[in-house]
Amino acid sequence: MNVRILLLAVVAASVGFSVHAQQQTSSWPERSVNFVVPYAAGGPTDVAARIVAEAIALRHRIIIENVTGAGTVVGTTRVAKSPKDGHVFLVATVAHAVNDVLYTNLTFDAMKDFDSVALIGTVPQIVLVNKELPVTSLAELIQLARSSPQGLSYGSTGIGSAQHLAAELLKSMAEINAIHVPYRGSAPAVTDLIGGRLDFVIDSAATALQHIKNGSVRALAVTTQQRLPSLTQVPTVAESLPGYEAYTWNAILAPAGTEKKALLAMNAAINAALEQPGTKSRLEELGITLARSSTPESTKSFVESEVAKWQPLLKRAGVTPN
Repeated sequence: MNVRILLLAVVAASVGFSVHAQQQTSSWPERSVNFVVPYAAGGPTDVAARIVAEAIALRHRIIIENVTGAGTVVGTTRVAKSPKDGHVFLVATVAHAVNDVLYTNLTFDAMKDFDSVALIGTVPQIVLVNKELPVTSLAELIQLARSSPQGLSYGSTGIGSAQHLAAELLKSMAEINAIHVPYRGSAPAVTDLIGGRLDFVIDSAATALQHIKNGSVRALAVTTQQRLPSLTQVPTVAESLPGYEAYTWNAILAPAGTEKKALLAMNAAINAALEQPGTKSRLEELGITLARSSTPESTKSFVESEVAKWQPLLKRAGVTPN
């Protein structure tokens, strides 16, 4: 009996060693992996990508590559045209879902030219107003917009951005007029809001929270279905406009046709990273609601649902492609 147990132990150990050796000698990744962020360094998407990249355990490190220009088009094109060997990935946001509507000469298709890998999470936004604006609730903001002959003004980080989409959805559902003022980033838009040159901005919670805490702006509502734990006193937009929901998101995509083993391995690595307590707390501090155990299939379905939601809205709003 002892000999049999010993033999079984030897076999089990050899199998375990074989699996471990296979994992260690796996050909992927053969070199460093690039996460292409189609935004400037230091923004919410860039910061989130760096936190996740630091937590992912692979044989080779992950390099964050900021590739900006034409909204997110330059960076997205870079990934679409990259080799399909699993060494280049795109950090996508809601802007990815509307590029097909915004630009006429794209050399990529948002769905056909990308394979979904994993969803990191969604990011709520907050309706902010200038402190001097005579409103203290979303209902009062809507009423003010309806009574203003020219409508109110709002800022965003550009056509097709999360802020723009959230505001257009608000305009559509509340049946109000508001003039869109695009900026190159969230910071200058909020600066002009504080300075009284804009009436409202719907900003990412990742950057809005600090302005709310220091009292430089007034928060009227959050754009997700549930109130934020850190702002329980601030209602949701849906409490005034049932059915309203808007957020941005972070998802990892790859060039279409990327090797399946690389997609699955990266998916597993991202999900494992998101379970690390330190990583979870850092991302949640940015206002990100983390995805749980996403798969390539569930991520694809999520992106498809975002395309179906936002592209018709932009078309109804009269947004024409450049």
